[in-house]
Amino acid sequence: MKTVFKVMSMAAVGVLTTIGAARAQTVLTLSSWLPPTHPVVTDMIVPWTEQVKKATSGRVTVQILAKGIGQPKGQFDVARDGLADVAYSVHGYTPGRFLMTKVAEFPFLGSSSEALSVAYWKVHQSHLAKANEHDGTHLLSLFTHGPGHIHTAKKPVTSAKDLAGQKIRVGGGVMNDVAQALGAVPLLKPAAESYELLSNGVADGTFLPNESVTAFKVEDIVKHTTLVPGGLYNTSFFLVMNKQRFAKLTPEDQTAIMAISGEAFARMAGKAWDAVDAKALEVMKARGNQVVTADAAFVADVKARTAGLEDAWFKAAAEKGVDGKAALAELRRLTQSPN
Repeated sequence: MKTVFKVMSMAAVGVLTTIGAARAQTVLTLSSWLPPTHPVVTDMIVPWTEQVKKATSGRVTVQILAKGIGQPKGQFDVARDGLADVAYSVHGYTPGRFLMTKVAEFPFLGSSSEALSVAYWKVHQSHLAKANEHDGTHLLSLFTHGPGHIHTAKKPVTSAKDLAGQKIRVGGGVMNDVAQALGAVPLLKPAAESYELLSNGVADGTFLPNESVTAFKVEDIVKHTTLVPGGLYNTSFFLVMNKQRFAKLTPEDQTAIMAISGEAFARMAGKAWDAVDAKALEVMKARGNQVVTADAAFVADVKARTAGLEDAWFKAAAEKGVDGKAALAELRRLTQSPN
């Protein structure tokens, strides 16, 4: 009888242990729309998933789905509606939906994605969060790519005159406004469609950070690059999680995940982007692409043509109870003095 009782007790312990382990591990799904070899995936998203596992001692793991759910512009809703637990994308892909995020997209905010991304997260926490534009999700982090430049297929761009009437692929947000201010015809399409648009002659050029020229394999199509000191624009990205899914995590795991998200993820993503930007520029030059830097006259003209964009945003921010002027001033201060 003792032996039977012992066996039954051990079996019960085994069952309870198995149930406990099952309850202890949470698998989150992540929708990724970029190619698995893209730096955003290899140098930002994948390392973050590994950090989540380590930070939670294996209690939470993140599974990147073999195929992203939906289109790039729909990724926020993918997470909000629970089609996947975690998603990332570009705010500007859904025009008019996210207004506060423009603070990190204006021209001449700096040449470092790391400095801008970290500053952006801090300014969101101190100024922009009250607008609640990520409602329905738990905001994990924000970041920007490196400074955006001008890449064209047939002729170099040394002034706004060279852009007049040119069909330029843009990703929305301030980038779209800048293209219009410079006389270009903006084509609002995700960066992943750059090759198709350019190779078929639908677009004459594209606004991209240097990294994306090689990542989307258009370096043999866009033979001309104009580097704009401080960036012609920047693009705001989000990393979000389904709100209910985050709420079901234990407080310990919530804290652990946010410790490697937020500012930490913004810094990691920005640092990675700066590195691949530099590498891509060297590749472009080695392949014989014509790379020039916008001169003082061109820069002054861009500033003059885009001067009204900030004032318009200040008004939009005020309608949401946000002091846009203070937010932008703090962003510039933090970007210039990164820590």
